[in-house]
Amino acid sequence: MHNTLRIENVWDYPRPPVWQPVGLPVRVMFDDTTIATTDEALRVLETSHPPVYYLPPNAFLPGTLQPATGSSFCEWKGSAQYWNICHLSARAERAAWSYPNPNVSFAELRDYVAIYAGVMQACFVGDEQVTPQPGGFYGGWVTSNLRGPFKGIPGSQGW
Repeated sequence: MHNTLRIENVWDYPRPPVWQPVGLPVRVMFDDTTIATTDEALRVLETSHPPVYYLPPNAFLPGTLQPATGSSFCEWKGSAQYWNICHLSARAERAAWSYPNPNVSFAELRDYVAIYAGVMQACFVGDEQVTPQPGGFYGGWVTSNLRGPFKGIPGSQGW
């Protein structure tokens, strides 16, 4: 399998953000296991951010997603709920989030799950292993076709 990703500058992404189909397989590894795989992932593009990848809930092994405490609010997407990622005895707290009732312009994301790549063993878009968005707060996935700088690097809080 080969990636067919074209060069993208994150500063050309829109604000407000938009979603789009990924068009490549997406896979997540945790605890030496593929815990999620799909050809139906969506990604959200927002100015200065690497894309955030959202997987349908049926992409995950049964029992992998367990409700976590807390919530957050996105002015574009609405209220998020968080998930723990669990496999056998391994557990990553609040490692994923979803929008059970997203705003109308993001209705396609309903119940799709985004994952923080930095707490997984590996995440892949096509055959490329992604790098987590810098800083640990945002959940973007960096692929080799992206150009930045990216929100999340030191000094970018005021962007």
